[in-house]
Amino acid sequence: MLLDRTFDVSTVPVAGASLPAEALQSVQQFLFHEARLLDERRFDEWNQLWAEDGRYWVPRRHDQENPFDHVSLFWEDAMLRDVRVRRLNHEHNWSQQPPTRASRLVGNVMVDGVDAAGHLIVRSSLQMTEWRLEQRQFGATVFHKLAATDDGGWKIVLKRVNLVNCDGVFGILEVFF
Repeated sequence: MLLDRTFDVSTVPVAGASLPAEALQSVQQFLFHEARLLDERRFDEWNQLWAEDGRYWVPRRHDQENPFDHVSLFWEDAMLRDVRVRRLNHEHNWSQQPPTRASRLVGNVMVDGVDAAGHLIVRSSLQMTEWRLEQRQFGATVFHKLAATDDGGWKIVLKRVNLVNCDGVFGILEVFF
C-alpha cells in the first residue's frame, strides 16, 4: 500500500554491519546486475529483483525525510512499477519512439549498516547517460535496502535515488534510474 506510513523509508542505519569479502562482492554484483538489466531494457527481469512490498523512491527535495509530506519525482510500489514497465515495453508508447537508451555506472558501493528490520543499507554513486532525441546526464547517490533471500541472493526492499539536481526542471523522466 503506497500510503502506508509505517513503511520504513529511513536510510540511516540503526546498527553497523560487517560483511565478509564474499558477501560484499555479492552485494556489488547485485547492484551491477541491476544496472545492466536497466541498461539493456530488461525491465521485466529487473522487476523480479524486488521484494513483494518493495518501494522505488526518487525524492524531489534534498534531505527529504519521506514521500508522504512532500511531492516526489517517483514513489512507486509493485503495482506502479509494473504499470511503468508495461508502458515502457509497449510497442505503441509514443514517448518511447525512439526508445530511451541509457548507460549506468555504479561505483563507491559501501555497506552503511542495517535498519530496524535487519535489511542491509547499501550506499552507492550513480552516473547515468540517457539518450532519446537528446543526451542527458544524471548523477545520484543511491540507497538500497536489501533483504537476504534463502538462496543467498538479495531482494530490493527500498531503492532511494537522491538525484544531484532533484530540484531542477526536467523533461519527461521515463526510465528508472
